[in-house]
Amino acid sequence: MQGKVVIVTGGFGILGRAVGEAALAAGCSVALVGRGSAPGIEKNDRLAILEDVDLTDFTTTARAFETIVARFGRIDGLANVAGGFRWQTLDGGELEAWSDLFEMNLMTAVTATKAALPFLRAARGAIVNISAAPARKAGAGMGAYAASKAGVLRFTESVAEELKEAGVRINAILPTIIDTPRNRADMPKADFSKWVAPTQLAKAILFLLSDDAAAITGAELLVAGKS
Repeated sequence: MQGKVVIVTGGFGILGRAVGEAALAAGCSVALVGRGSAPGIEKNDRLAILEDVDLTDFTTTARAFETIVARFGRIDGLANVAGGFRWQTLDGGELEAWSDLFEMNLMTAVTATKAALPFLRAARGAIVNISAAPARKAGAGMGAYAASKAGVLRFTESVAEELKEAGVRINAILPTIIDTPRNRADMPKADFSKWVAPTQLAKAILFLLSDDAAAITGAELLVAGKS
């Protein structure tokens, strides 16, 4: 990965930061892109931070990616980490959650991928999308979240076919429960040792972005830890 340029959407969250740190450690130049602000993240010569980017708006996202190319010269990898979660039953929940989760989990990936495509084609680069294990089997209260993450899988599958002749690879990671402070607070009695660490996920994402995975596209990689 030495010398490559990687964009991480949702780059200010726990997983996004972990991916950014792993990419920097691998010798990449990294752009962290997010909708909010990035407190506590210091810029350096190989790290760009783009705040207040609405990743559901194509014009805004394309402009942000052009800024990245102006600084680093290219885009080799895109990690679509941006997303969100909401637990609610259909009977007791709000219908707006369905459209909200589709915007956060699917449309951010679609928009960022479309904006990055001209540069990824030029670099014969790679994309990794973040789906989720419930996209394959959803439990109660997971309908909206699982449906949006299943959309990520079908998007990945379709675009892999669309882009394989162009040399652009796209794969999906399916985590189970990620070991974050928020999840620990929400499930204080759980066995945290069984969860997937953000650093472990970051390594899997970096592998799929790397030339070591040159023969892999359209894959769905379950990262389950011990859960």
